[in-house]
Amino acid sequence: MSTARTVLTVTALTLREASRGRVLLALGALTVVLLALSAWGFSRLAAESGGTLTSGEARLTASILLNLVMFGFSLIAALGTAFLTGPTLAGETESGIALSVLARPVRRSAFLLGKWLGLVAFGSGFGALAGLAQCLVVWATVGYWPPNPAAALALLAAQTTVLLTLAVLLSTAISPMASGVVAVGLFGTTWVAGVVGGLGASLGNEAVARVGTVSRMLLPTDGLWRGAMHGFQDPSALVQFGGPDSQAFPFLSVASLTPAYLAWAALWTAMIGTLAALSYTRKDL
Repeated sequence: MSTARTVLTVTALTLREASRGRVLLALGALTVVLLALSAWGFSRLAAESGGTLTSGEARLTASILLNLVMFGFSLIAALGTAFLTGPTLAGETESGIALSVLARPVRRSAFLLGKWLGLVAFGSGFGALAGLAQCLVVWATVGYWPPNPAAALALLAAQTTVLLTLAVLLSTAISPMASGVVAVGLFGTTWVAGVVGGLGASLGNEAVARVGTVSRMLLPTDGLWRGAMHGFQDPSALVQFGGPDSQAFPFLSVASLTPAYLAWAALWTAMIGTLAALSYTRKDL
């Protein structure tokens, strides 16, 4: 079997396995609950603002609420993909399934790449569909449509890919449960560091502001999330309510991502993926 065919076969099997598991049911249930709660919240906002978002304050509120809900979806995607990666990869190693497959003329790197592609397709697809559904809910309830939803949803998918790649690396070294816990813990820690950095920037404290900058370089999930927020929020919100203090709000983004940072996120993913492949190649099955 050729390497390309092996990768495609493993990718398809991983997607099939993920779609049949309880993780998909849990993700679906959480998504429905969050969509229902957000629909009720935005309908209340529409009622308070007379049915349309005409004032700057109302549009700012809609932007903040949309970013807040989208963060919920990004957290759901992070939890789902991180805890799905461990059982999918490390679990097969511990059960001996991987050994039976790799006993045939199948390269470990091709097997791992197929697993990674399947998980990325699953996680990114969930994020894109859930995010699009949320945008439609907001449009139906308050008549607000984000200025750049395609780029924002793409960045949410990239965030999921970054965290999933880290989870794959961790699952080649530690137990399935531990890999998920560590990956989600780092995801949350990076987000908190970004909030702390924003507070430091709004207060003019460069040392504290540097905390967020460094954390976004070490793990690009928070940086990609802030780029996604910028695509979801209304531009007039920052024009009217922007300024140095706006960086202290965790659900407002003051600027879009630079091409250099996007390149770094892609390079980071490639480096972590390469480390995962090396670790899995040398792992005792």
